[in-house]
Amino acid sequence: VQLQASGGGLVQAGGSLRLSCAASGRTVSTSVMGWFRQFPGKEREFVATIWPKGARTRYANSVKGRFTISSVNAENTVYLQMSGLKPEDTAVYYCAAGLHTSDSYSYYNREAVYEDWGQGTQVTVSS
Repeated sequence: VQLQASGGGLVQAGGSLRLSCAASGRTVSTSVMGWFRQFPGKEREFVATIWPKGARTRYANSVKGRFTISSVNAENTVYLQMSGLKPEDTAVYYCAAGLHTSDSYSYYNREAVYEDWGQGTQVTVSS
């Protein structure tokens, strides 16, 4: 299984970026897919998740209304559209994949739920 994250970069505050996570060896439409981010010196934190076939999505409060997670089954890819970016969004962003084993939203906030991880892509937002 390989998750290839891309799309990070440098953007000014208020700008937008779209992150991509292309999966191979695993089917996005039958997996729970998540985005996490890690600030320097901190543990990874939950950003967003999307259930199999896009049935449901969930966001961290800090990004709700600004970020949108989506999946394109034909491309076997998950996207994170980020708008209204703030300097405090600066982090390394990781995509992850897991099994849908619970109908509890908060269950998928946890790193341990996800079996496969991408390599991370840096997002830097300048003020």
